[in-house]
Amino acid sequence: QVQLVESGGGLVQAGGSLRLSCAASGRTFSSYAMGWFRQAPGKEREFVAAITRSGGSTYYADSVKGRFTISRDNARSTVYLQMNSLKPEDTAVYYCAANAIIPAHAANEYDSWGQGTQVTVSS
Repeated sequence: QVQLVESGGGLVQAGGSLRLSCAASGRTFSSYAMGWFRQAPGKEREFVAAITRSGGSTYYADSVKGRFTISRDNARSTVYLQMNSLKPEDTAVYYCAANAIIPAHAANEYDSWGQGTQVTVSS
């Protein structure tokens, strides 16, 4: 398994931006497709974005398409989530996850998870 640590969360006003980072250690980072998920209070964890092992393909939830960008730096063993035009409904704990096979949209397809980082967007 790979160990994951998220950072970059915080409090931001609506319309602002944040960049989340997820640093990996353990197994070879480039062997994993990576995903970002989020969970708001009282709601289920939901898919946000995913990226293939090489970074050549990316996938987004409709709710964040055009505002969020997932990217990765395999040399640094890090995946990023650039979040622009943030809305109050983006408030959640954001998690990164690793999948040994494909950049799936389902949380149960992922093998390893970080501890999460809180993102709060004020109106």
